[in-house]
Amino acid sequence: MKVAVIGAAGGIGQALALLLKNHLPSGSDLALYDIAPVTPGVAKDLSHIPTPVSINGYSGEDPTPALEGADIVLISAGVARKPGMDRADLFNVNAGIVKSLAEKIAVVCPTACIGIITNPVNTTVPIAAEVLKKAGVYDKRKLFGVTTLDVIRSETFIAELKGKDPHSVHVQVIGGHSGVTILPLLSQVEGVDFTDEEIPALTHRIQNAGTEVVEAKAGGGSATLSMGQAACRFGLSLVKAMQGQSDVVECAYIDSGSELAPFFAQPVRLGKDGVEEVLSFGTLSQFEKQALDDMLSVLRDDIQTGIDFV
Repeated sequence: MKVAVIGAAGGIGQALALLLKNHLPSGSDLALYDIAPVTPGVAKDLSHIPTPVSINGYSGEDPTPALEGADIVLISAGVARKPGMDRADLFNVNAGIVKSLAEKIAVVCPTACIGIITNPVNTTVPIAAEVLKKAGVYDKRKLFGVTTLDVIRSETFIAELKGKDPHSVHVQVIGGHSGVTILPLLSQVEGVDFTDEEIPALTHRIQNAGTEVVEAKAGGGSATLSMGQAACRFGLSLVKAMQGQSDVVECAYIDSGSELAPFFAQPVRLGKDGVEEVLSFGTLSQFEKQALDDMLSVLRDDIQTGIDFV
């Protein structure tokens, strides 16, 4: 497998590259790209880690050398969120970056699976889809918004609240990847009961967890290390599925054919060609039904913004 990390000199990209260097299967190739000139140095630094994964770094205006032959492309390029910003504020810069990268992918590695980390994911994924459609290479099975950070935050917060081993907590998070569009299905978490007070409080914390990090870093950045871990988890799941492992399931933001919105995060079974099966997210509680209804107009507007941009 060849995995390309785009935006590899940033906080997320470096964390993701470190984790992939340590956990990709033996014989894998890892390609790092960023416009920043430090990127070959990041790759050289990581190359000293003794794992059977080859690594190369590329910088400059053209990501082509990193993309050539890629099976999976993980995009974290863009500006990070700062105090007082929400994900919508990132749009003007990051939309253009994702558009140009998608145009290059359409030419260089059109059959690769693409995982988009760059925020606002609700909008950047539709941007990539429209670009790929215009190029005639769009395969909805192979385009993902990486929402795994919402899942691992949910697992962590539930475990803390209920005194559980985080590895034993499994939760589906549906909808989108910002604010009210993030909906953890707490009613479906096995072996855990929540009070009527805990459900809205915990849901709100998960929806706004990114702000916790932005404020705690006091202007020094946003969630990079936890996002790197989340992206690595999703990327490795994709690698396993593409190499033939069965029953690999992750939540992701995809073009699922949902009647709810053109793009929607929900559990999917991964396979050799990306999405093998879109899975039902099951029966919702009354609280979750209301939260879903309340989010849809926001999510649809986010998606339309991306389509209109292209």
